[in-house]
Amino acid sequence: MLSIYDNQNSGMNKLTIPFILVLVLMLFALIFGIWAFAGRQDYKNDTDQKVAIAVAAAQKQQISQDAINYAVQSEKPYLTYNGPAEYGSLSIQYPKNWSAYIIAASADDSTSDPINAYFEPGIIPDINNSSNVFALRVEVVQQAYNSVLQSYTGQAQTGKITVTPYSLPKVSSDIGSMINGAIQQDIQGSMVILPLRETTLEIWTEAPMYETDFNTVILPNFSFSP
Repeated sequence: MLSIYDNQNSGMNKLTIPFILVLVLMLFALIFGIWAFAGRQDYKNDTDQKVAIAVAAAQKQQISQDAINYAVQSEKPYLTYNGPAEYGSLSIQYPKNWSAYIIAASADDSTSDPINAYFEPGIIPDINNSSNVFALRVEVVQQAYNSVLQSYTGQAQTGKITVTPYSLPKVSSDIGSMINGAIQQDIQGSMVILPLRETTLEIWTEAPMYETDFNTVILPNFSFSP
């Protein structure tokens, strides 16, 4: 015969097993949750670290590319002026330490010379002062080539200048003339005149000290569309 005590023990035994199972499951769930959270944190930290490394690498690459671009630009010794297409698309390369002052007439202006350019190391002096000379002058004038060349005939006959055939290295098909000597009153220099459609292209230096730059930098790099 079972006593009341035995009945109580039997009931407790029946409750103990499920309770233990619940505890075990809760403990397992808690351990799994901690493990999952720790794994997630490790993944997040690893991802953040990888992103930070990738960002740093991209920034470093951009800095390196910028440095390369700057170095390439710094190594280029010349600046370039590109003229309008209607006036022959002039391409004038000149030393970096020179300044340029360029007057370009509008396409519908038939009274002014299309291009009138001044180049000089440092600051451009007063272009209206006739006593100032320039390292480089470039003009496209509203005159035919033969007319411009004929204007130098008298000086050539007196020996003040020499006139020889000339073409730019980059535009060898367009043959004009090289003039050396007293290209203007009180100005000794070198000038190239070339036919440019219905106009004439004039390129010259107004001082002997710039003739080396004129012959080795300006003329070899000068180009246009005839």
